Amino acid sequence: MKASDLFVKCLEEEGIEYIFGIPGEENADFMISLEKSKKIKFILTRHEQGAAFMAEVYGRLTGNPAGCLGTLGPGATNLITGVADSNMDRSPMLVLTGQGASTRLHKESHQIMDVVKMFEPVTKWAQTILHPDSIPEIIRKAVRLARTEKPGACHIELPEDIAKIDTDSIPLNPLRFRRPVADDKILNQAVDEILKARRPIIIAGNGCIRKRASKQLRALCEKTGIGVISTFMAKGCVDMDKDYCLYTIGLQAKDVIACALDHADLIITLGYDMVEYHPTLWNHNKDKKIIHADFLPTEIDEYYHPETEVIGDLAHTLWMINERLDKEKEFNFDFSQQLATRETMQKDLKTHANDDTEGLIRPQKVLWDVRQVMGAHDILLSDVGAHKMWIARMYQCHEPNTCLIPNGFCSMGFALPGAIAASIVFPERNILSICGDAGFMMNVQEMETAKRMNSNIVVMVWEDNTYGLIAWKQQNEFGHHTDLSFGNPDWLQLASAFGWHGHHVKNSRDLVSELEAAFKEEGPSLIVVPIDYRENMLLTKRLGDIACPI
Repeated sequence: MKASDLFVKCLEEEGIEYIFGIPGEENADFMISLEKSKKIKFILTRHEQGAAFMAEVYGRLTGNPAGCLGTLGPGATNLITGVADSNMDRSPMLVLTGQGASTRLHKESHQIMDVVKMFEPVTKWAQTILHPDSIPEIIRKAVRLARTEKPGACHIELPEDIAKIDTDSIPLNPLRFRRPVADDKILNQAVDEILKARRPIIIAGNGCIRKRASKQLRALCEKTGIGVISTFMAKGCVDMDKDYCLYTIGLQAKDVIACALDHADLIITLGYDMVEYHPTLWNHNKDKKIIHADFLPTEIDEYYHPETEVIGDLAHTLWMINERLDKEKEFNFDFSQQLATRETMQKDLKTHANDDTEGLIRPQKVLWDVRQVMGAHDILLSDVGAHKMWIARMYQCHEPNTCLIPNGFCSMGFALPGAIAASIVFPERNILSICGDAGFMMNVQEMETAKRMNSNIVVMVWEDNTYGLIAWKQQNEFGHHTDLSFGNPDWLQLASAFGWHGHHVKNSRDLVSELEAAFKEEGPSLIVVPIDYRENMLLTKRLGDIACPI
């Protein structure tokens, strides 16, 4: 068979189900080979960045990589933002790009650039195929690295002349391996530290949304009552209704949740990624006692210097800790601050539940109503902007991976294409994206993809006609902000033009009924909410004046 056929067969052998993207002349052979596949579905998108975000969300929800495809030059550069987002948010992904003939890569030539070097800083591995016989090894390595903790993106480039060459090679059989586990001695040390503590607390990071890790974390909390504070990307690792759920931390100003952290005499970090919430914000005096449990050793940082590092498969680590704690008859913990913090935050979440306003609607009210409509397993995707801060603080979850927030690389434009992928993985669930008007317009062209696929998704746009998060931060630091305003389309006409259903919410009391109606509609629906971002500075003022409950 020719090399492009072998490439596709190797992807099939790895269990790749979807490739999202836009082909070009230089991957024509690959596309013809892919067309013959009965196992891999190609989803044509309207921009390569949208394709990368779709592959990212597929990877986050399934734990298996999907592919995103671009041609050489501008097709490859268009992919890079979504690829970087996937890599830093720990989502497995294969990045597939075409390239000009290998005979002209060494010189100035039409559309030629070093794509592999460009992808190296934003992937776990990037490689070009220079001989067809190397395809099985390269694909096997790329998939293994993409899936290995911590997951991420791997890039493979296939030059057009290599794709045409015949080869006798065959795919490698994928062999999975068990992750390394933590040493018994260090596990005993960690358990001893936990038992000596009076006010231990857990910071759960991205690693805790893995299915088995979340299960073992919940078992630990049921046994001990130790409270869990989640980062933005760990939402749902424990159920929001449990007393040990202390909600989410990550805003740059001090929030109520930080009171429980301040009071703790032992911080247990599980699957924690520094890219989300830097330790300077919760260990500024460098005096916190820390247990670090994760798949990998910690990043070196003067504000994060754990006395105990438990390195290995996180689910297994938690299971072994649970086994050791099963032998204890009782625990001498003081959770008074933890419970007071949860109670204070619960009241905060309900503050605007009964708002009845015309025109502008408060973010708190929107998210309260969204939570009432969304089921425990339904999925909310947040774009990046001021709304992300509100979602992180006010929208809580029952299950892992039911609120997807890009919070490592933090790229705008994520939520609309991401919703399309989420609806592919879970067609039976309600899928809601919340976007700012700025972020939504960055990948607005994927409205056509959603309509063509008849995706059952709802996209909610918070309209304020400005780059709201930038305005919020500038106002907070300088007392005013630069000109960040812009115009918007007629939203209902835009929805109609793309064949979407359209809703414009004019008052807060209609929000629930409009959202419920949108979820019942077949195909994609757009809901536009005029948002009251005067609440941004009010929140900033409140956070600056936080008084801890105890």
